Order: sequence, then structure tokens, then C-alpha cells
Amino acid sequence: MATKPAPGSELRDLYSGESARLQKKFAVTGDGRAAINDRTALVEAICLRLWKVLISPQVEEPRNFTMVALGGFGRRTLFPHSDIDILFLHAGGGIEAGLKDGIRSFSQELWDLRMKLSPATRTLAECEKFDANNVEFAISLLDCRYLAGDRSLFERLHEQVIPKLVVRESRSIVQRLTDLTRERYNKYGNTVFHLEPNVKDGPGGLRDHNLAHWLALIAAMEETSGWPDEKTVLPPWLRAKFDSALDFLISVRCFLHFRQGRDDNTLEWVAQDQAAERKIGAPDAEPLTASDWMRIYFGHARLIHRVAAQLMEEFPAARPSLYRQFQNLRSRLSNAEFSVVDGRIFLQRQEALSDPELPLRMFRFMARHGLGLSSATEHQIEEVLPALAAAPPKGAELWHHLQEILLAPHAADALRTMHSLRLLTPLLPEFQAIDSLVIRDYSHRFTVDEHTFVAIENLHNLRKSQSKWDQGYAELLDELEQPDLLYLALLLHDTGKGTRPDNHVAGSLEVAEVCLARLDLDPPDRETVLFLIRRHLEIGAALRRDIFDPEMIRQLAEKMGTPERLKMLCLHTYADIKAVNPEALTPWKAENMWQLYIATANVLMRSVDERVHGDVDDEVMTHLRTLTPAAGKKLETFLDGLPRRYLRTQTASEVIRQMEMASLLDSDPVQLELTRGRHWYELTLVTRDRPFLFARMCGALAAWGMNIVKAAAFSNEAGIVVDTFFFTDRFQTLELNLPEWERFKASIHDVLTEKADLDRMLRDRLRSEKNVVPKVKVETRVEIDDECSAHSTLVEVIAQDQLGLLHRISSQLSREDCNIEIALIETEGQTAIDVFYLTSSKAKLTLGHQQRLRATLLNELAKK
Repeated sequence: MATKPAPGSELRDLYSGESARLQKKFAVTGDGRAAINDRTALVEAICLRLWKVLISPQVEEPRNFTMVALGGFGRRTLFPHSDIDILFLHAGGGIEAGLKDGIRSFSQELWDLRMKLSPATRTLAECEKFDANNVEFAISLLDCRYLAGDRSLFERLHEQVIPKLVVRESRSIVQRLTDLTRERYNKYGNTVFHLEPNVKDGPGGLRDHNLAHWLALIAAMEETSGWPDEKTVLPPWLRAKFDSALDFLISVRCFLHFRQGRDDNTLEWVAQDQAAERKIGAPDAEPLTASDWMRIYFGHARLIHRVAAQLMEEFPAARPSLYRQFQNLRSRLSNAEFSVVDGRIFLQRQEALSDPELPLRMFRFMARHGLGLSSATEHQIEEVLPALAAAPPKGAELWHHLQEILLAPHAADALRTMHSLRLLTPLLPEFQAIDSLVIRDYSHRFTVDEHTFVAIENLHNLRKSQSKWDQGYAELLDELEQPDLLYLALLLHDTGKGTRPDNHVAGSLEVAEVCLARLDLDPPDRETVLFLIRRHLEIGAALRRDIFDPEMIRQLAEKMGTPERLKMLCLHTYADIKAVNPEALTPWKAENMWQLYIATANVLMRSVDERVHGDVDDEVMTHLRTLTPAAGKKLETFLDGLPRRYLRTQTASEVIRQMEMASLLDSDPVQLELTRGRHWYELTLVTRDRPFLFARMCGALAAWGMNIVKAAAFSNEAGIVVDTFFFTDRFQTLELNLPEWERFKASIHDVLTEKADLDRMLRDRLRSEKNVVPKVKVETRVEIDDECSAHSTLVEVIAQDQLGLLHRISSQLSREDCNIEIALIETEGQTAIDVFYLTSSKAKLTLGHQQRLRATLLNELAKK
């Protein structure tokens, strides 16, 4: 055993100097493959130098002890900041006792170089045993590579132990691999098409490439009981494309590591711009926009994901026994054209592909039964694709096939597969413009084409949902006379984002008109589809208004025209919002949309009420009087003059509690109630109205670092205000410290009674967050509508969400002598959408007042 001190400073200089050289070289060439080869060689050289100093001066000594590279180090794919996995393997029999100090010193030297080393020490016998609690170690052995020490010991590991282990435990290894993969897929929404994808862990990333390699390797080892020729693991027709996709992802990950200076694998928007400018992974391409470059990325990622998913599904060990039994039952679905094996579709006769309609019948079969295509079938389709694209079905014939696919329960998966195989765009050329299209909207999670498929999927999933609101929407879907037109509208509703991103609704209408003419739809059906596309933002916009304002509801009903169109547009909006991201359609928004649907349907059926009067004998008032028979006049006084929206959005118990809070105002002029909901905190304020009240409340929440996600403000005839704020606790101040609840409420109370210096509190908070840079720039807009309400002037402010925004807006409203009758506050991603129903001297704002207010707000929000 060597005892000489390790050359620490010399190695640090070598490592830092060579790492800097590698980065400069990559900056010039953009060659990711060369970068990972060079870093692997650098780390290996350092390891061998340390071995000679700390373990043995002879690289192939001592006996019965060897150093093995695992993981990316074993694959020779060490990225600039990736982990280094090393196995110290020994034969046992006490030899490890004399090696511990050397191993410890060896590891410490690498850690001192700031390498992320993950060392493991095992005996050969331990490697042979399968540990169900650490299957990952068995998987890591698939990438093992000799570095130094007793080569014969490594050969025993590589040639005997690992093949026996894999053959014996393949089912458990593959099952664990697939379990881990499905967990990973779920984390990323089971789709490749994220706007800011993770190039390592996301579907279609480098981890999927490793998965495909491992599964193919295990399958080959099962057949041969040994290591196969690497060139035969994947079929030749796939290997070239697979290697090309890998080279691209390697270059992208190297670019991200060098750019960030750490193991950061998220392809953010700014990184996309820079990668496109430098043509990372595509050095021979023409100048690229970020959207063009991302299409190249998604093309490679889609291929890798498709192959990995197919191998996972086609590997028998990857499926639980009950699943295999179910798939065997589905084999009975085989017919004269298609056979079904393990849930995968195979062609009975390849020559049948000369029939141009066969692929459409196949995808209809897939959409009806929830099956996937086998890799062999996909390859067969790809081979005949040029002929299919040259003479695709057209007119009513194409619409008939598309109609059947859209109506089938697994339509989204069938459409995704058609799109992945490049079959959808020959049939619907309009879809080409949104293929893998990234639109930089912070609230959206997916590319435009994937958003479309998710929207269609959302409607089909309604019938399986147990959610209260989903069941209501499912009933609407079942009531539709022509659901196929709704699905077609969803398929086309965002196609304009690829042609006219400045006005995608107009663009989508232009695209749809061409498409519908080619499909030869009947004129009434064309008009229905165009209506849904033209109005597809209408209900979403109405949700940012007072959904219980009779005038707004009447206007919406006029636009709908018929109950059938209202149902279709409501379902379209449901599917569209839910497809934005998994959190976009909150229970609150789903409920509001349902309430809006009911109210608008009532107008179409000629039944609606306008406002609350305390002495009216309607169903809600009767119920409240039943619950509080002693309240009598007090209840009527409290409710008198409150907008109808108040009773629609509050439960009976909340109304009664807030009435009691109002009765206590003589003893304490500020009544507060704080509760914890599932998604956010809810703070209710009951007090007498006064200037700057809403603004001070918003400022107090901002000073505590709370993020207001929505708010509602109401006042009655007697000037009693009921304001409710829903907010998230960004710093977990309340969540981690329950005694803080009382201090928080006391602080709010002091602000509202002007005992606390709100300006100072806000300055302290803003100072601590002044360097926060928004990811997306939102253009400030102030829209004023004097027609949508009979009593108030509506002002909508759309701006960059930021700390204290609502406080600044509402302060200006107060300074301009505006009374907030209703406030509807919402945040979508980094966009704040705040709607206020305003009066001044109990009347609508005059035209001059409106113009002055708009200028004041724009001037305020232009300030940094």
C-alpha cells in the first residue's frame, strides 16, 4: 500500500485548468460528445494518479481488489457537473481492513476537488446477491467498466456475476425500473412536451435513453446468458436515429451545465434562446429561432420516449400479473386486420398497408380499445408513410374516420401516436404550424399540440371522474347532440397560435375555415365549430367578471343563442382551462363556471334574479331565516344591498357568521377571521367602509409576504364591508408556527386601525425582494367597460404579478374617489388579472373620470 501524500494542489490545478479548457472548447465547437469524452478521460486520469499514490504504484494491483466505474462514469458519459459513481470491489476474506484508509483518502481527495463522488464498497459475493431494497445497485452494474486493480476480479464480476444476476433476477430488476420510470413520468405529467423540459429526467430525456438501453440489454442477456454485442441490442433501422437523438441531448445537457455552473438540467426559456442562437446540437442548421430549435429538441425527445415506453410495455416482466391477465383478455379483440398481443396492435398482413384507409381504421381501433401499436407496426407505418402522405383520404371520407377517432374514449392517445408517426399532419396540414410549438405563457405547461391533446383527453376522462363538479360536466357531455363537433373544435381551437400569435383566435378561425371546407362538413356543422373557436375565450373572460351580475349574464346568453351552444362552450372552456396545467382549474373556478352556466342557462330559459333585498321571500332568504329565526331584522339589515353574488358564493353558515361579526363592530371596529383551506389561507374582514380600506388590507398582506391569489369585496346598504382574501403563505410563516396566527391577525388589525406604519412595513418587505426577476414579461393593460353592469363601471387591470401590486392599484382607486363595489382578483402564472366594479358618489364613473383613472393606473404601474 502506498503511503506517499497525495498531490492535492497539483491535482486541483490540473482539474480546474482542464475543466476550464473543456468549457472553452465546447463554447467554440458545441460538441457535447467530445466534452463528455474529455471529462471522462480527465476524471479517469485523476483517479489513476490517486490510485498509484494511495492504493498501489502498479495500476493492476493489489490482488483481489479493483476499482470499477459505474453509471455515467461507466458509460463514459460524464457531463461537466454530473456525479461520479465508483465501486471499490474486493474478494473479501479480510482484505478490506487494509484498504479502508486508502479508500477514505482516495474519496476525500476527489471531494476536495469538488467532484460529486458517490463511492460504494462491496465484495464479489455481495454483488452476486440481489437486494430487493436496493435494486438500483443491480441496475448500476449494467454500466460497469474496469478502471484499476485486479483485472481478473473485475472479469469475474463482469463475465460471471452480472449475467447470472440479471438472468436470475430480471423480472424484479425490470419491475423496479418500470416502477421508478412511471413515478418519474407522473412527476412530469406523462408527456415530453413541456415548455421548459428537463433534459435528463423528463420523458424523452437522457434517463429514458438509459432506460431503453438497459431494457434492451436485459432482454438480450436473458436470451444469451451473457453480454450481447452492443450493435445488436437495438435494430439497425432504429439505432442511427437513436444515436442522433442521444448526441443532440448530450450537447444540450453540456450546454446547460456549462451555462449554469452546476448540475441543472432544466431547459428554461432564456436557455432556449441562447441554445438556438448557438445552434446547440444542430451546428449545420440554418439560423434558428427558439421555437425552431425546440421543435428539433422535441423531435429527438419524442423518439427516445416512444422507444423507451414501447420497450417497457413490451417487456413481460414490466407488467404486474393482473395487468398481464387483462391484456391477455384483450387479445380476444384481434380481427381479420389486426392482432392484439400483450395490449399491442400488430398487422395481420403487411401488404394490407397498400390500402390508404387501413391506418385510419387502425387508429380508430386503437382509440376505441385503449391499445398501443407494437414497435414493428410503427416501423411498418413509417416505411409506407410517403405513399400515405401523397394520397391521403379527403372530404367526407376523412371526416368520417376522424369523427370516429375523436368520439372514441382513447382519442387523445390515438391522435398523439398519429402525430408522433407524422401521420396527422398529412391528414390535417393545419396542425403542422403548432407541432411542438412553444408559446411563452408562464401559466401554460405544455406545447400547443400537447395542450390540444390534453384538452380532448380531459373531456373523455369526465365519465371516469369521481369529482362532484366533473360529474356535472359529464352529464352535460352526455346531453350533447353532436359531441363530435365539440372535439373537432378543440382539435382546431389553438391552430392560430402557429400563424397569428398576436391574435390566435382570428388565426384559428382562418385555419379552421380551410380545414372544415376540406373535410366537407355541412354548413350548419361548420358554423357550430367556428362558433366554438370564435367564442372559446368568452366564458373564461366572464369568470373574471361578477358572474352574478344580471346584465353580464344576459349579454353572455345573447352571445350563446341556444342552450346547446352554451353546453358545448362550457365543456370546451372546462377542457381548455384544465389543459393549461394540472392546477389551472381549481375547485373554486370549476364551481364558478358551473354557477355561470346555470345562471346563463336560466336566462336562456327566461328565469333569473337580480339583486338581494332583505325583505324578499326567496329560497335562500327563507333558508337563512329558518337557520336563524331570532335574527329577524338584523339579518335583513345585514343582507340589504349586498350583491346577488354574495349569497351565491357564501354558504349559509358563512353568512350567519359574518352577520355576527358585523354585530360586534361597536366593540371592535375591525373583525377578522383566519382559516386554513386545502389550497390557501382565507382571511375574512368585516368592518365599516372607509377610504383606502381595501388598499391597506392588500398592503398588510403584501408586507407579510403573502401572495393574494383571489379576493372578493362586498358592501351592503349600511356601509358594512365583507372582504375575503385567499392567499398562499410563501415563507410558511403561518404553517410552521401556529402562535404566529394571532400575531398576524393583530398586525392586520393594527394596520387597518392605523396603529401600525404600513409604509415602513412595505418598504422592509420590498427591500428584501427587490432583485426578483420575472420569467415572463407581462404588458400592462387597463380596460374599462361601462356597459356590462347596470350599476357600476368595470375596470380590468392586467399586469405583471408582483409584491404589493394590488395595494398600489387599490390605493390609486381610492385617491381617484372610486368606491369598490366588487373586486375579483385572480393570478394566472405571473399575470395578475384584477377586476373592479366601481362607483363614485353612488353612480357609474363619468367618461372623464374613466379617462383620468386609466391614465393614473398606467402611470402608477409603469413605475419600477
